[in-house]
Amino acid sequence: MARTERLALANIWVAVLAFGVAAAMAVMQAISRANLELPFRSSRMYYMSVTAHGVLMALVFTTFFIMALGYVTADKENGKLQLPRVGWAAFGLATTGVVLAAWAILTFKASVLYTFYPPLQAHPAFYIGLTLVVVGSWLWVLEMVLSWRAARKARADRPVSLAMHGTAANAILWAFCTLGVAAEMLFLLIPWSLGLVKTVDPLLARMLFWFFGHPLVYFWVLPAYVLWYTLLPKEAGGRLFSEPLGRMVFVLFLIFSTPVGFHHQFQDPGISANWKLLHTFFTMIISFPSLVTAFTICASLEVAGRLRGGQSLFGWIRRLPWGNPFVAASLLAMLLFLVGGFGGAINAAYMLNSVVHNTAWIHGHFHLTVGSAVALTFMGAAYYFVPRLSGRRLELVPLAKIQPYLWFLGMLLFALPNHFTGLMGMPRRIFTTDYAGAAQAHAWEAITGLTALGGIVLFVSAALFVQVMLVTLLMGQKEPQPPIAWAEPLGEPAGGYRAGLWDRLGLWFVVAVVLVLIAYGYPLWDHFQMERFGSPGFKPF
Repeated sequence: MARTERLALANIWVAVLAFGVAAAMAVMQAISRANLELPFRSSRMYYMSVTAHGVLMALVFTTFFIMALGYVTADKENGKLQLPRVGWAAFGLATTGVVLAAWAILTFKASVLYTFYPPLQAHPAFYIGLTLVVVGSWLWVLEMVLSWRAARKARADRPVSLAMHGTAANAILWAFCTLGVAAEMLFLLIPWSLGLVKTVDPLLARMLFWFFGHPLVYFWVLPAYVLWYTLLPKEAGGRLFSEPLGRMVFVLFLIFSTPVGFHHQFQDPGISANWKLLHTFFTMIISFPSLVTAFTICASLEVAGRLRGGQSLFGWIRRLPWGNPFVAASLLAMLLFLVGGFGGAINAAYMLNSVVHNTAWIHGHFHLTVGSAVALTFMGAAYYFVPRLSGRRLELVPLAKIQPYLWFLGMLLFALPNHFTGLMGMPRRIFTTDYAGAAQAHAWEAITGLTALGGIVLFVSAALFVQVMLVTLLMGQKEPQPPIAWAEPLGEPAGGYRAGLWDRLGLWFVVAVVLVLIAYGYPLWDHFQMERFGSPGFKPF
């Protein structure tokens, strides 16, 4: 596994460094939102930092960490990667793309925010860089699919492991949904930024972005689910309650993750209300596999708590190993995600969305999902995987144990007040919240102070994580490490597991394609029949 270890660690290095820079950018925003005067505070700095934080945290940290987890899973499944050189080519392409995009952002040439909506225009290096990240990730997808197929051929009498099943489903989902952003980049934004065309169609760009943008959320979440299903029960001291339910969950995400983008465009003109309603139905359906996951993982954790001696109705909760950094990070991530999930149902409801649209509620919700369920789980997973991949002891263990709890506290202080101020009408993505002394703004001034405090606590937690990772990777003592081991199921069906309907990912991919053609085919065709108006680019910062 030595070659795979090096490849996985290279991806983790990029993820950790991107996370550190993104966290530094975030604390500036939190303080700025509280209207605290800083020497470097300006609208130009604020929007640069918002862009850097969103891109580096949501697109770079997540993608590179997910690719690292995929390589580890594939190697454990088959004892090797199918195309290791392609893995390094993926790393090279994606890293080059990160450097280009980061250069454009940090030199104030791409303050277009994480969603990079036109007519805000960035330097071509930004769009080309992110395109290279996507192309690099497609090579990773190739490795995941080939590894899944190799495992199926090698073990015809038994399905691939649940970890490989979930990873392959996520890779296929990613390859499919990134077609939207690739089309946006190649046919709209790159030619526009290079001056080859003078105007761009903002609505078409938004439709293509959200073809990708909401499935992106599930590309983040599914690896966290894989860890919760396949690693958490064992680390908690128990067994997985139901493996077949896990296989069903990953297939349902593959099917329903993409045809949901219009619920981000409820307020956009040019899209029929009927199609927005259809996407609303699909969005509500996608909550079902998350509810199944909540039941399955809670049942698995109760098994672990009972095996550790837990008594009474809730006594098993106290018996869980809350001092294990990975277990604590996962459990706290799930608690925060529970709140974020309810907020997501509100976002997806047309009338309720009209209340919270483009308010502080949205980034409060976003941080409870990707900022908690995903980021906190990944940080906990790093404490588990990095020592095993590097052969080095995890250093600064007391800090690793404290860090998830600081993140939990900081996220509560940051995200919940943002939900409240959003309901009070405070917009998102604004440099100053005082509105020139407007009376309504006074109502949320005290609450924005809490978000600033939460941002500071989150930054301290992030700094501890980066410190533990760097010290472990650079100075950790070399010593033998236990192998990576997945959780065993609580029981097997009579006759053992056999590859069944849920294991036929090719079939379910075809179903996903059909649903996407239904959900997007006519709206895109109809859009091209309308009279369309282009816009020149704007660079306000």
